[in-house]
Amino acid sequence: MRNIIVSEFVSLDGVMEDPHFAAAWPKVRNKVAEGVVIPDDFADRMNNYPKFVVSTTLQEVSWNNSRLIRGNLVEEVSKLKQLPGKDILVAGSCQLVSTLMQHDLIDEYRLMVFPIVVGNGKRLFKDHHDMKVLKHVETKTFRSGVTVLTYQPHRM
Repeated sequence: MRNIIVSEFVSLDGVMEDPHFAAAWPKVRNKVAEGVVIPDDFADRMNNYPKFVVSTTLQEVSWNNSRLIRGNLVEEVSKLKQLPGKDILVAGSCQLVSTLMQHDLIDEYRLMVFPIVVGNGKRLFKDHHDMKVLKHVETKTFRSGVTVLTYQPHRM
């Protein structure tokens, strides 16, 4: 069974939006983002890895190796989790993360917390969620001050 892993860049105050995410990856080559080096092979993997784009408005997707999901999101993601293959990484889209969270479809949260307070913008965790208990799995801190926090749902 595949896991759904949410990997998000967030500010200290929980803001997580960057409209240039998908457009940036084809150009990434050993760049430094906030003091964190992004190796060449990561960009290549991101560009070549199969992608699932969830949308109610798009008719087609043009990013390489992409498949459009337009139907019942919960059913489609549940089916994807049952298929053989690598884990599914969710990056960006607080609305998608919110829906997956409401239906307990997320297996791991990897939050890359940047030492900045943005003040406003789309937030990863919205006010209308029921409480979720998470189990701390790992913490990594980089010289830049970016901290990667990894959590898994605490299943009782």
